[in-house]
Amino acid sequence: MITLKNITIRRGVNDLLQNVDWVIYPTQRIGVIGSNGSGKTTLFSLLLGQLQPEKGDVDIARHVRIAHMAQETPALQQSALDFVLSGDSELDHLNEKLRQAEAAEDGHEIAALHDKISIIDGYTAPSRAAQLLVGLGFQQHELEKTVASFSGGWRVRLNLAKALMSRSDVLLLDEPTNHLDLDAVLWLEQWLQQYQGTLLLISHDRDFLDRTVDHIAHLYQQKLKVYSGNYTTFETQRANDLMLQQAMYEKQQKHIAHLQSFINRFKAKASKAKQAQSRVKAIERMDVVCAVQAESEFQFEFRQPDYTPNPMLTLDHARAGYGDHVVLDKLSLSITPKDRIGILGPNGAGKSTLIKLLAGEIEVMAGDRTAASGLKIGYFAQHQVDHLHLDETPMWHLRELANKRSETELRG
Repeated sequence: MITLKNITIRRGVNDLLQNVDWVIYPTQRIGVIGSNGSGKTTLFSLLLGQLQPEKGDVDIARHVRIAHMAQETPALQQSALDFVLSGDSELDHLNEKLRQAEAAEDGHEIAALHDKISIIDGYTAPSRAAQLLVGLGFQQHELEKTVASFSGGWRVRLNLAKALMSRSDVLLLDEPTNHLDLDAVLWLEQWLQQYQGTLLLISHDRDFLDRTVDHIAHLYQQKLKVYSGNYTTFETQRANDLMLQQAMYEKQQKHIAHLQSFINRFKAKASKAKQAQSRVKAIERMDVVCAVQAESEFQFEFRQPDYTPNPMLTLDHARAGYGDHVVLDKLSLSITPKDRIGILGPNGAGKSTLIKLLAGEIEVMAGDRTAASGLKIGYFAQHQVDHLHLDETPMWHLRELANKRSETELRG
């Protein structure tokens, strides 16, 4: 279906992938994993024809239709529903031809196009698009809102819905669960389990991978290796591979040391020179087994708070909302040190409103919100990108948050 032969991909002066061979078969469900910067998204760009390899060939069967989830969405005035419907390019093409035929009053062509639209089940497309949007958390009244009216996080969901709407043989999804709440993630899992094509999925969510894929493509040190099974199976197989590699490395190093010892002892002795030389050639011919290298792990720890009052934050018959619209009422809650609280509920139930109230982003409409003196709250919003200054650097944002920390600390 798709074959990669001896592929090398370079970004700048660095090789992301070297000499990769990979065959992707129909109906495989593949999780693509690897550390940040290992080339996962670049690999998708290669499959989409958006970049060319330094060397090697990509062979994609002519009939294969590839759909992917775009990472950016312009501020379109198109409705959310129409945007998602445009993901079905075949239907979009037929509808455009139908509009032209109706303008020309070509009755024969109009009838033929209606027949083609019926064959591809085009008349149910609006309801199917609406189901996708509702499954991903949109409300019915939002389906006719313009794309431009949605925040960045909701536009990501629109891109995902558009990709799912496409008639595809291969579906490429890059971190599709970003910006999704729990209900939407569970809905997406069920949808993907029913998908009949080949799935390639980039994700760092091990539980999501376990429930949606049957192969893992692991990118590591410019190589790609495919494992059968889900992520949990991959972890076991990977650990065994590393143990075997380390054992082979240690065995080979002992053998090389033994040969080198003979060479050092007898290379100057005429009667043994030929045997010493043969051992030199034996070492040169070896396929050297590399020692297992631990992947560099990011280290981080939270600073200890100066003090932990009890309770830290309380709500007493609090009411929260926006303007005159009440979202939550009669909230009573006490947060104590070391609490770990999950907030669940359907879309529109007020989860984000509660978080904003606790974080002090909005004021109570009635009742009381009492925070302990000196309490410091870290807050990561659902659509945090909307709070960033996109024309500023990451370092600028860190300085704004922690201006007393040294630049060395912030860069670390």
